[in-house]
Amino acid sequence: MAYRTKTYLAAEWDGDKDAIEQLHKWKKSKYWSLTFTDAHDLTQARDSSLKCSIKSSLATRLDSSKTFVLIVGSNTKTARNGSCQYCASYNSYTKICARGMRVDYRSYIEYECEKAIRDGLKIVVLYNAASVNKAKCPEIIKNVGTHKAMCYYENGTYYWDYQTVKNALDE
Repeated sequence: MAYRTKTYLAAEWDGDKDAIEQLHKWKKSKYWSLTFTDAHDLTQARDSSLKCSIKSSLATRLDSSKTFVLIVGSNTKTARNGSCQYCASYNSYTKICARGMRVDYRSYIEYECEKAIRDGLKIVVLYNAASVNKAKCPEIIKNVGTHKAMCYYENGTYYWDYQTVKNALDE
């Protein structure tokens, strides 16, 4: 097992890319002091890879992580990408993967959450919103870890809440 020093960022990338980008902006900024080493810098699986290959790559990244950060947005709970039934190698007649792998109906997000909990990682759930709405959070993680909103609402405008995010990551 690898030495756990990294921070693993998980999100439904199509809907919450802005929140991930904001975390990286705070990390790169000389003004803000948010520090983390992104586990996704370790290995990459191509988007055209089979779902099981991508999950194997995700497992490698999670194995080197001590903190698991899930960004929750509007589509996080219902995201299905990563389920074998949507994989090109999945045979719906035999229900067996063409690579001989175990069929896994979990989405990438469900897989990541389950592994993070099983491995005992520090869990931080950040909502890409001005309030925490656990109804949008995957069931397995909605009562685990620290849950905080990434934004606040003031005078009709939404703002990123750096201090709340930093405190959640530093706790």
